[in-house]
Amino acid sequence: MPTLKTRERLSEVRYEIRGELARRARELEAQGRELIKLNIGNPGAFGFRAPEHLQRAIADHIHDTDPYTHQQGLPEAREAIAAHHRDRGTPNASPERVFIGNGVSELIDISLRALLNHGDEVLLPSPDYPLWSAATILNDGRPVYYRCAAEHGFLPDPDEIEALVSPRTRALVLINPNNPTGAVYPRALLERLVAVAAKHRLLLMVDEIYDGVLYDGARFEPLAPLAGDLPCLSFGGLSKVHRACGWRVGWAMLSGDPTACGDFHHAMDLLGALRLCANVPGQFAIQAALDGTDTIGPLCAPGGRLYEARRAVIESCAASEHLQLVAPAGALYAFPGVTGAAAEGFDDHAFALELLETEDVLIVPGSSFNVPYRNHFRVTLLPEPDQLREVFRRIDRVLQRRADAARARGDAHAAVA
Repeated sequence: MPTLKTRERLSEVRYEIRGELARRARELEAQGRELIKLNIGNPGAFGFRAPEHLQRAIADHIHDTDPYTHQQGLPEAREAIAAHHRDRGTPNASPERVFIGNGVSELIDISLRALLNHGDEVLLPSPDYPLWSAATILNDGRPVYYRCAAEHGFLPDPDEIEALVSPRTRALVLINPNNPTGAVYPRALLERLVAVAAKHRLLLMVDEIYDGVLYDGARFEPLAPLAGDLPCLSFGGLSKVHRACGWRVGWAMLSGDPTACGDFHHAMDLLGALRLCANVPGQFAIQAALDGTDTIGPLCAPGGRLYEARRAVIESCAASEHLQLVAPAGALYAFPGVTGAAAEGFDDHAFALELLETEDVLIVPGSSFNVPYRNHFRVTLLPEPDQLREVFRRIDRVLQRRADAARARGDAHAAVA
């Protein structure tokens, strides 16, 4: 039989978060190995639960969840999202401009499919969350990356972004708070980015799924109020702030001048209708989530589990001669860099595999997030603080072996010379 061919552009798509290393981890678990898996920001896998009032909202409406709903989502859920955005100052926030999807992931794909023609370009951060790159590629677009360098706190330079704009550029994507770096964008920076988008008539697309996950007084600034009449698509959901990943509930709010957004709105609506509707039970938790008690704030405050986990990572990196870290100001991740002798000839994939095989720890190589360097890796902050300290002891053991080997090579070369 001839080989069944697949889409050629899939060869350009990377998603190492659930890729080759994760498959090897499953093989090791099948052999009886106990692994510490830090590759996915999945709160439920680390003992977190969705808040009880969200669970109750679904249970109380389970008898209403059998039929399809409107392709954009339950009217009451969309009204709650619109009200939430009005409270933030989002212009033209109305239920008719809200789209509910099976997680933000589905809505990213739908929105790029609605926007892009073959060869159109999307400005993406580097590092990015790789779904953005994959969705751009699979919808026949071209990712164009702007730097978010560690030496600048992983914040972008608006002038560098503007220099990348071409006649084919259609959108500017922001991830704030950022995955994988934890950077939180200040208002002045966002205003400059809005100005770039306005000058070049770009759609702003902002992934704000971690908007409530903030540390040490970091302030989240929603983009849509700053964008004003400029078309802006703001993504949010229940998976991170409300620890309900498995419910697959995300939303997108389309703001800006309704006339300028009209065709794009109709395209989003059409694509949403083709998949009928999003998961209905989870939509009944949206109003409870947005109007209910803040349950993420205490976890991110001193003494809270996420705060203390972050502290464990920061202190572990500070104590290591092999690691440097820009402390995450938000989100659920840290993005350490390897430095010194251990960084000599460093390959992040080889390191991640060695760490998995020898120390039973699964991480994500930094180059998986579409950066040109190979000396970073991502860990999630979801484990207990003591477990994270143990993880970094294991990481340091591997890095120490690599540093010792690099020094031995240097000594050998010096002796020959």
